[in-house]
Amino acid sequence: MSKKHKSEHHEEHADETWLIPYADLLTLLLALFIVLYAMSSTDSKKFQDMSAAFNIAFSSGIGVLDNSSVVQDGQQFEDTNKPKRHEDEEDMQKKERQALMQKEQEDLEKLKKQVDKYIQTNGLTTQLDTKLNQSQLTITISDSSLFAPGSAKVKPESRKLAIEISNMLTKYADYEVIVSGHTDNVPINNTEFESNWELSSMRAIRFMNILLDNKKLDPKLFSNIGYGEYHPIAENTSAAGRSKNRRVEVSIIRKYADASKAASISTTTK
Repeated sequence: MSKKHKSEHHEEHADETWLIPYADLLTLLLALFIVLYAMSSTDSKKFQDMSAAFNIAFSSGIGVLDNSSVVQDGQQFEDTNKPKRHEDEEDMQKKERQALMQKEQEDLEKLKKQVDKYIQTNGLTTQLDTKLNQSQLTITISDSSLFAPGSAKVKPESRKLAIEISNMLTKYADYEVIVSGHTDNVPINNTEFESNWELSSMRAIRFMNILLDNKKLDPKLFSNIGYGEYHPIAENTSAAGRSKNRRVEVSIIRKYADASKAASISTTTK
């Protein structure tokens, strides 16, 4: 009787082997929902890392939370993406620089048109000239329109020209400006100047001082250079050539000049 009771009890014991596939099914469903959630995220990198982690877990039998495999694989993805991110940053910087260069080109072209219009309106075509190249916009002024021979004092009637140029520059006040003086090769030795160096330097300073009477311009962005006779633009063998060499130049310097092109004066317009 006792043996019969034990046998019946054993037969009534439930079969629990189904729990193993059921648990596996739940694990797969959990993984599915996590992957679906990751796919809905806008961060594609996180999705790739998550996919790689589950791929390792289900293909190699390593647990999803196994730090060594998941972290290392995630690190591999991160290292792979570093060059791409670096390239993206370089592309963005390049585009920003190109936009700034385009804006600068537009600024200098507008300024050149303003000066050219002033030259035409006032009949100064023989005394002033403008040139725009890859490094700067240069306004060239004949010394005869500014100074008496051998003098660095700006003629009273020429102060208006300097004032007009300074007013034009106020719209572009963040550019560096260099005022340079030039002479011909005829030696000078009077009571005021001992050399062409001194004469060219003082002429540049005097003209720059009038520009800076305009308080809207920043003196920190201005400088002057005296070149003497050593940067001629014409031969000194004739009176006409020497006259061209005696000049003052106001140069508005580009901030985003292409170094490979700035060395040669190209794309010059008049």
